[in-house]
Amino acid sequence: MFGSIPAALTFYWRMQMPETARYTALIARNTKKAAADMSAVLQQDIVEEVEVVESHVVGGDTWGLFSRQFAKRHGVHLLATTTTWFFLDIAFYSQNLFQKDIFSKVGWIPKAATMNAIEEVYRVARAQAIIAMCGTVPGYWFTVAFIDIIGRYIIQLQGFFFMTVFMFALAIPYHHWTTPGHHTGFVVLYAFTFFFANFGPNSTTFIVPAEVFPARLRSTCHGISAACGKAGAIVGTFGFLYSSQGKTAATRDKGYPKGIGMKNSLLVLAFTNLAGLTMSLLVPEAKGKSLEEMALETVEEGEEPQPFTSRV
Repeated sequence: MFGSIPAALTFYWRMQMPETARYTALIARNTKKAAADMSAVLQQDIVEEVEVVESHVVGGDTWGLFSRQFAKRHGVHLLATTTTWFFLDIAFYSQNLFQKDIFSKVGWIPKAATMNAIEEVYRVARAQAIIAMCGTVPGYWFTVAFIDIIGRYIIQLQGFFFMTVFMFALAIPYHHWTTPGHHTGFVVLYAFTFFFANFGPNSTTFIVPAEVFPARLRSTCHGISAACGKAGAIVGTFGFLYSSQGKTAATRDKGYPKGIGMKNSLLVLAFTNLAGLTMSLLVPEAKGKSLEEMALETVEEGEEPQPFTSRV
């Protein structure tokens, strides 16, 4: 229950923050309050510009999430953000939550039955820390450094691509990695999958939905995308738990039904990453564009919107 304390503090501090200026000005239509809020945040005088705001509010209240207009402007975007987040979390949560099982089966750490509780905690924590320090954490920093240089689209595409490549490299010769002397190679490739997850879709899937939808629907569409991601996490968690069990009683955990084995489970994750790569082709590039441009909020009613296809 200790985790509820920072959550409660976060809630309190968020309630003390002003609403975003875009929402206050474009949706609540209160330019005076938007200017006052931004003046307080930036600690400088900001003058309201009603004419500029009105130029960005075109047809703002005439269509909603389930309208034909939304489907025309952002239907493909929502399909892209939901499916890519879904496929990512199937693979990412499977790899994250079952690291200890994977490491035991390839022989990097001893089987749980051969260790006492303290030794098991130490060995598992050490293995996961190595993966995090060599793969997960550097991947995030690479995204921070390059996201406004090469863009979200390329980062997500190359992330899914290399996750697919390395997962196939782990799955196809799986029995080779389980033999003595080859554990280090498995761990290196496994760390690379985490590196390219974070220098890839595990960063961009929650960034893109915050940039490509109109202000009045941005949080809703981001929430729908995130919910699909969590659905993928559920599928990946329970699916991998059962599918990775061996086909014989000696190769599966007690009490579990027969599965398809670790090798085939890794192959499934590889194809899941490939599906994410395919759906990433529909993701728009937001680099160098304002939120209004990406959300097509400056397109007049009756004017044909031009979907963003530029990848540079």
